[in-house]
Amino acid sequence: MALTILKGTIVSAPAPGRLEVTEGGFLAAEEGRVSGVFPVLPERYAGAAVEDWGDALILQAPMDLHLHAPQYPMRGCGMDLPLLDWLNAYAFPTEARFSDPDYARELYRALARELIESGTTRVCMFSSLHREATLILMEELERAGVTGYVGKVNMDRNGGKNLQETTEESRRETLLWLEACQDFRHIRPILTPRFIPSCTDGLMDFLGKLAAERNLPVQSHLSENTGEIQWVKELHPDCSQYWECYAKYGLWNRRTAMAHCVWSDERERRAMAEAGVLAVHCPDSNQNLCSGTAPVKTMLREGVRVALGSDIAGGDRLNMLDVAASAIRASKARRILDNWETEFLTVAEAWYLAVSAGASFFGARPGFAPGEPLHALVLSDSGLPRPATPMTPAERLERCLYHRQRDAVQAVWSEGRRVFSRTR
Repeated sequence: MALTILKGTIVSAPAPGRLEVTEGGFLAAEEGRVSGVFPVLPERYAGAAVEDWGDALILQAPMDLHLHAPQYPMRGCGMDLPLLDWLNAYAFPTEARFSDPDYARELYRALARELIESGTTRVCMFSSLHREATLILMEELERAGVTGYVGKVNMDRNGGKNLQETTEESRRETLLWLEACQDFRHIRPILTPRFIPSCTDGLMDFLGKLAAERNLPVQSHLSENTGEIQWVKELHPDCSQYWECYAKYGLWNRRTAMAHCVWSDERERRAMAEAGVLAVHCPDSNQNLCSGTAPVKTMLREGVRVALGSDIAGGDRLNMLDVAASAIRASKARRILDNWETEFLTVAEAWYLAVSAGASFFGARPGFAPGEPLHALVLSDSGLPRPATPMTPAERLERCLYHRQRDAVQAVWSEGRRVFSRTR
């Protein structure tokens, strides 16, 4: 029997706002699946090898529910532009480069490696519209140990001459891509209409029927920017709100992830809550592109499912510990904008959004739940200065969201497999 036993300061987030801490505890996994967290090693494991990490933090590995792989090489570019101008000036020309398979291989290999080295093991990711580059991305992620979903982008309008398909090309390439990615074990396909302005009615109708026929998840964007929302109204005058443009094609259900939702009003939020749509909060991107500040605490209070995304390259930070800290900062800004009438995210709440909130989208349960595949990282903070009074594990986690030592991540497990180790 394959057995993994890790010893250290174990911290998990099984529920919103609640941390479970076991100091000097043991995290055990059999055949790659969690069997439990124990304060004392059970007798059945007597004599088994134990990896003792001292008092290092053993945490759930974060998940990134929204990022654009082909934008990886342009992080930090064009941060002085609003969304639609930024797409045309930077994002679309960069994505067009991925028609070159060699370029795609080089960049996607680097992206996959950086994800794992920062501890991110599950993703919901956009590729470009290029079928070959999308398959290369899936290969590199799988090779590195990343799991989750990748989507070939669909866009048959408003992409310019170098980043646009015909409707028939988009349909054909999507079907060929789905056929080619059946052999991946850890990376699965997700349908990806870029956003409403990029897809004609005919293409959206095709994707809605395909999602239903093959039971495929869907990812896209929703209510990110006021200019975008106005554009959607002009393209779909029959829809009173943005979300209805997805719903009328059957792309609005519990297997749908919608990034941003910055300007979703009470009615749109209610539609998300009732359908079970996952809202993916991308705080860095929303600030960098001046899109706004999403009302995350209000969403949570109203029953909307919310998780976090880095949204590179609108977001400039790939490490999800940084993104969790950004979510806290954004919620504090939202509190000020709301005349101090809403609360901000606590560390425990933000960490839950980073490591557990998206678990159901992958068919999993939150925390280190018994029977779930092991997704974990070991985080060292021994090189950081020690304050005058001892720190609790929760305080240590808080500091690591905001400030980490160099090479803090010591080891990473994904789907029960050790996928990264730093020389000890």
